[in-house]
Amino acid sequence: MNARDKLRAAALSIILAWGWKRAAIALAAGVLSALAMAPFNAWPVLFLTFPVLVWLIDGAAAGRLRGVPAAAWTGFCFGFGYFVPGLYWTGYAFFVDARTFAWLSPFAVLGLPAYLALYPAFGFALARLLWTKDASRILALAVALTVSEWLRGHLLTGFPWNAYGYALSEPLALAQIASVIGLWGMTFLTVAIFASPAVLIEGKSRQRSWVAPVAALALLVALGIFGTLRLSLQPTTMVPHVKLRIMQPNLQQDVKFNYSAKREVMQKYLALSDRATGPESTGVRDASILIWPESAFPFFLTREADAMAQIADLLPKGTVLITGSVRLPDDTPSGERVTRAYNSIYVIDHDGSILSVYDKLHLVPFGEYLPFQNWMERLGFSQLTKVTGGYIPGTRRRPLDIPSAPRALPLICYEAIFPGKISERSDRAGWIVNLTNDGWFGITTGPYQHLQQARLRAIEEGLPVVRAANTGISAVIDPMGRIVAQLGLGIEGVLDANLPAAISPTVYARLADIPAAILMAVALIFVARRRVKRQKF
Repeated sequence: MNARDKLRAAALSIILAWGWKRAAIALAAGVLSALAMAPFNAWPVLFLTFPVLVWLIDGAAAGRLRGVPAAAWTGFCFGFGYFVPGLYWTGYAFFVDARTFAWLSPFAVLGLPAYLALYPAFGFALARLLWTKDASRILALAVALTVSEWLRGHLLTGFPWNAYGYALSEPLALAQIASVIGLWGMTFLTVAIFASPAVLIEGKSRQRSWVAPVAALALLVALGIFGTLRLSLQPTTMVPHVKLRIMQPNLQQDVKFNYSAKREVMQKYLALSDRATGPESTGVRDASILIWPESAFPFFLTREADAMAQIADLLPKGTVLITGSVRLPDDTPSGERVTRAYNSIYVIDHDGSILSVYDKLHLVPFGEYLPFQNWMERLGFSQLTKVTGGYIPGTRRRPLDIPSAPRALPLICYEAIFPGKISERSDRAGWIVNLTNDGWFGITTGPYQHLQQARLRAIEEGLPVVRAANTGISAVIDPMGRIVAQLGLGIEGVLDANLPAAISPTVYARLADIPAAILMAVALIFVARRRVKRQKF
């Protein structure tokens, strides 16, 4: 028995599998596929797992549950297997205040993946509706799963974490196609390329069965060549006279949200921000922009005059601070019990004056607010941040004015995971500042995945990303996705770097998801024509 016959026998056993065996195969394919994401980036594993998805859908027409329902169940099992190892780190957040929230951890670790698995279930069902009996069914699967991933990124506030397209984020050359087709176009290509070996088992002619896999490999090589040329033609350049200093305090969450630790927190921030990093370093005086992470203080910054005075004493003339902080509504009377607040970014001048403010638009469900907030609070529930009434969403995202530097587009925490919603096309900033607090998730894969997604935003938009994270990973990323400077996970320190310059708006920055939609439409038309042609004969 030659290699092709062995592959055909293995595929046939998958196609004919049913019941618990089919579910186990789909689950295992999902678990292995999670290795394609950061920090492993083992994307070649998808050449093994995605063809299995094709064969499982091939066999979905057999057995008691025929067609679409069987495909949907298979997709759910695959999705559950994919999301549990990819998102297990969400359970860590519930142990920050273990007495209150630890019992909810299993619901996060298993419940969130179970909900998210509904999207690949829909994608598999849609693929089955579009299914053909030839190689064009690879495109049917790519279209269907891209649609389901797009829905996952938009419905119920959206959560496009670990979308399949991130498999093409490493090596960096492959990721450059994001500048043209964005994450959703990359998701389409990922499924189409890695599922293509499924057709090797088909047909009497060996030459015809190799057409799709060879075309997929040629496309992968073409993506690498395009990315390599793009990187070589766009070296990293820096904005003159702008020096960044990112302070990464590595504070534990029980300290970060404890008002009694106010003095300890401020002393650490001030000392760390002014730390010398070399024999010629003069501390914060070397920087024109000092950056602190999201929700930096266990208090309302503007209500603490001594803290504002300490910041003013720290900053030399010509240096500004960009910092996260919880912010009270402007009309909140002094001394009144706090019921609502904003998760905000302040730009503070050397004299302690506030130059600009941004309020987070895209809040985290269950972290910063509860669905049906009042009703759930009456039942005794609270979100992880314990702000009664939940955080208030901001009204619009606009660039922050920074003295002696390009305007900065603010993104707080997971706002950086949403492609195409970065800014208004007519109001382009010079760089993106992403303040986050990944300390909720410990030393896990989560912060690496978060960095991977922020990095792709830089490539999509052609804008550098400057990321300040409480426990890491803080980084300065140029508009091609190169990491210029980085401070690792779980490390206390400061990161000094120049600010990379933006490049001209990319195709994606100008057209958003239109190129990806055209790609999908062409594929869908091709699949529909193949279905019609097959039905005629």
